Amino acid sequence: MANETVFRRYKGNPIITAKAVPRANSIHNSAIVRYKDGYMGVFRVDEISMDYTLHVGKSRDGIRWDIDPKSIKMKSGDPEVSVATHSYDPRVTKLGDTYYVTWCNAAGQGPCIGLATTKDFKAFKQWENPLPPPNRNCVIFPRKINGKFAILHRPSDRGHTPFGDIFYATSPDLIHWGCHRFVFGPTQGGWQSTKVGPGPHPIETKDGWLLIYHGVWTSCNGYIYSAGGALLDLKKPWKVLYRTRDYLMYPTELYERVGDVSNVLFPSSAVVEGKTLRLYYGCADTCIGMAEANIDELIRFIKRHSL
Repeated sequence: MANETVFRRYKGNPIITAKAVPRANSIHNSAIVRYKDGYMGVFRVDEISMDYTLHVGKSRDGIRWDIDPKSIKMKSGDPEVSVATHSYDPRVTKLGDTYYVTWCNAAGQGPCIGLATTKDFKAFKQWENPLPPPNRNCVIFPRKINGKFAILHRPSDRGHTPFGDIFYATSPDLIHWGCHRFVFGPTQGGWQSTKVGPGPHPIETKDGWLLIYHGVWTSCNGYIYSAGGALLDLKKPWKVLYRTRDYLMYPTELYERVGDVSNVLFPSSAVVEGKTLRLYYGCADTCIGMAEANIDELIRFIKRHSL
């Protein structure tokens, strides 16, 4: 099976552009989940001031979206815990009846992961930052593992990191995080040879935790972001069962190649619809695209094209 048939791009891509919010310069790298009889999301909106803000959006079909022009106002019992002026690249995971939001805050010490919870996408409780800076990506597993909350994260540096490995960590209470385990890092060559990072929250299957991740390589003209796939052990998710040698998606379309940051295909959320995985991804740091894959075909591809 050729990789082009694994994920099928939505013919109406991009599904979300800056036109969705009056002050937006771009909307990309956002998190979408099923909610009641429709969909909800937390969207990264880069404003015309170039502040990066988080906004709630809703949709009946996951394609046509109504995004709140006002940014999310989170509540915290500690005034030192706040959303930074530049907040970006959210992920959302449902665990029980609660939705867990992670994102990245720009800070003087480097990028720092933020954490909040909501049950209705109206009131958001902000928690202590789960990890010290610098850290660039974080996503929460959709159930506890061995009785603890679990995450995948990607340590960084203060700049646009020219490196990146994925790590696993756990917490009994969302505050104290530890037991960090290396999951995997870049390869020696190819489309994922510069850095890797977790994308949507892992999806539990009988074959393991299905992880869609981004891989980056450095061309003669800059970074190129693509999507890969892996299967992680259900009981010990830091153990990799399979990981794609070939990419699942690569920036080939004009809206993926041309934008504020060229050649970026950034997977950030996935919704399971029966046997179909609907992947939402940022395109060239400018807009949002969607693609779908049959989950069984996707798992077979990952196994057959594994490193």
